Amino acid sequence: MEKINKERKDTLTWDEYFMAIAKLSACRSKDPSTQVGACIVAKDNRILSVGYNGTPNGFDDIFFPWDREGEELTTKYPYVVHAERNAILNYRGSNKSFEGAKIYVDLFPCNECAKEIIQVGIKTVYYLEDKYANTNSVIASKRLFDACGVKYIKLEFQNKKVIIDI
Repeated sequence: MEKINKERKDTLTWDEYFMAIAKLSACRSKDPSTQVGACIVAKDNRILSVGYNGTPNGFDDIFFPWDREGEELTTKYPYVVHAERNAILNYRGSNKSFEGAKIYVDLFPCNECAKEIIQVGIKTVYYLEDKYANTNSVIASKRLFDACGVKYIKLEFQNKKVIIDI
């Protein structure tokens, strides 16, 4: 068969596409300081689930303390569901589908999300930022990933901008 080569050359790579979906999902977060999205993808590049950081179902956001500092119960930390956990919990299929999958996230996962990522069988974490790299939570995440054979890869894109009109 003769090659025609008339297809577009400026399409997104798979990594750009899945990270863009994670970033788009983060736009649903009502957290005023940190918006994180996640996109879980099967080995065959089929999207399994997405999630973002936010309140649990049924917890009205207007009663939610979004503060980062203060007494623990008056901050967001004991209440927020992280994007990775939401993506795992949002999936309605069999967890067998997660075996060997990959997850795309804005921010390197905390140790609690790392345990869940490992437990469901995700084998690769793609992330954009690791701004909490020196915290105990992220240090523990990396120890967990290393011990359990989960690869983590920082993605860097060359000033790629995607504009979507809706």
